[in-house]
Amino acid sequence: MEQSTPWEFSDDRGRLAVAGERPVRIVAYIQAGATLWDHGIRPVGLFGSQHDGATADPAKSGELPLAEVPYLGAGGALHPDTLLEAEPDLVVAVTYDCEQVYGLEPKTALELEAHVPVVTVAVGPGRGLAEVRERFAALAGSLGRGEPPSVARQLDAAEDALRQASGGPVRPRVLALSAAGPERVHLARPGSWPDLRALAEHGVDLLEPASGPGVNWSTVGWADAAAMAPDIVLSDARVNAARPEELRSVEHWRAIEAGARLLPWNPEAPCSRRAHTRFYTTLAETMREITEGA
Repeated sequence: MEQSTPWEFSDDRGRLAVAGERPVRIVAYIQAGATLWDHGIRPVGLFGSQHDGATADPAKSGELPLAEVPYLGAGGALHPDTLLEAEPDLVVAVTYDCEQVYGLEPKTALELEAHVPVVTVAVGPGRGLAEVRERFAALAGSLGRGEPPSVARQLDAAEDALRQASGGPVRPRVLALSAAGPERVHLARPGSWPDLRALAEHGVDLLEPASGPGVNWSTVGWADAAAMAPDIVLSDARVNAARPEELRSVEHWRAIEAGARLLPWNPEAPCSRRAHTRFYTTLAETMREITEGA
């Protein structure tokens, strides 16, 4: 009889997770689960964060088959027993500060770790997008799976297309935001988001909100957002953000809609080559359409 090989993985909190054999039953935070899916790993359960509700946010799910993978709950309403009932060999989450398991209450995370290995991948401001992507790839590799080589070539092509679209004499101005409602909007500070920093590295002209409070966002009125006159708006597509149809009564939102191309933006997108290829390709095509029409 073949002897099983012990498994271990050092996560981004500096903790070593160990198991007697390679885990196969994985419960994951939805962003992590969508990333693992792109590497050929099907989670046995998903959970959300304190921003999520009783059902999975489709904007965060990537290509996950939500009808087939159980969603176990979110935030403070999520009890450790609910996660353990899925009989996981491993729990995979993200961390923004390299300390806390995002999406789980600290007490819940502690209780879980008494029963099952928990690993996190850092996705916060201190990490570059490629670095986050490679950390997830390393985790998937330790679990025996990975993206096919063709996906790397597709990402290279998408990055080239983005640089070409950004390199002309006309550079579309891009603003990333999350609509809070008719009165306020959260403008993303590009330096705080790995995916937005990656866009800037490829030459995209990202609009920077005025300095002030807020590490990740600058919260302002819609008049301030409209005054930035973006050509492209990356609009938060998660369910906790206000929908465009909820903003049609707002004069300054209508001005933004009239003057800019709107693209859905997921600040918690899967961290895989496949997902990043889609993001870069969509933005590059939109930028090219704008510059060719200028």
